[in-house]
Amino acid sequence: MKLLSAAIASVTLVGALALQACSTTDVALPQKVTVTHSALTGIGVEAGVMRRDPSDVIKVDNIYYVWYSKGKISTGYDATVWYATSPDGHNWVEQGEALAKGKKGSWEGESVFTPNILVAEGKYWLFYTGTSKPYKRPFSPDSKIGLAVSDSPYGPWERVSNQPILKNSDTKSDFDSHLIDDASLLVKDGKYWLYYKGRQLGKSPKETQMGLAIADKPQGPYVKVSNTPVIPGNHEVFVWPQGNGVAAMIGDRAPANIQHSIMFAEDGINFTRVSDVIGYPWAAGGYRPEAFTDSNKGGLPQWGVEIGKAKKQLPFIHRFDIIQN
Repeated sequence: MKLLSAAIASVTLVGALALQACSTTDVALPQKVTVTHSALTGIGVEAGVMRRDPSDVIKVDNIYYVWYSKGKISTGYDATVWYATSPDGHNWVEQGEALAKGKKGSWEGESVFTPNILVAEGKYWLFYTGTSKPYKRPFSPDSKIGLAVSDSPYGPWERVSNQPILKNSDTKSDFDSHLIDDASLLVKDGKYWLYYKGRQLGKSPKETQMGLAIADKPQGPYVKVSNTPVIPGNHEVFVWPQGNGVAAMIGDRAPANIQHSIMFAEDGINFTRVSDVIGYPWAAGGYRPEAFTDSNKGGLPQWGVEIGKAKKQLPFIHRFDIIQN
């Protein structure tokens, strides 16, 4: 495995790296993209209601599905997982709660939130974050990642275990020793790749970094690739298959040399910057039709959903579209 520092040292070669992405993938990444934002119906602004942390979007029988955190305060640390459907990605109908909080006193007893979805082996696998601590200030979350499964995107959902399927490291010096959160799944090389964000003990949310764990089966066990991050920054995990590699979109909570960018790794691990991003989405959930096919034909997502922000409003679900410059 190449050293991450060596990969990051190459980020200034934007043009050359874009050509490299062209030669190793079926779909070239542009050197610059612009992200636009627009309102949607059904799960947008609603007085007294928080909706945030949307999953990636899937399409089943010509219907789009998305899962998200829902509650009555701005944070996801007091929420449950809900879902909505849409015929067109613009107009949504909230269908109801998909996953309730776990038993009081359990690792997921105070909140379940930040869901994401995997479709595999004829089933639907709902990954989510759980925390055991009630939300109050000052707050120090202890989040881990859990998993539920269903035969239908409508549910019902059954937890695969009463324990998390991925937890923070027990080693204080590791980048994910405080918490982990925000799973995003791909199928690559016949295995299940779970990208996540981690935070080290004593670090702030702005110092979150991205890790990776891989499993042979959808239910795990998921094994972390190392005790170092695959991307040294980014508070939101937005990844997709790009040809025979993996791409990730990076926001502003990252080192300056990778902020507002798309990074690419042919091996899914050693990422380098290839594109600039204008107006990146906040906590994006993309429509990634090749994410679970292992087809080596994935490309830049065209649209998705994100957290919307407006004055004097709780967070809500918004739409974004990606335009290649």
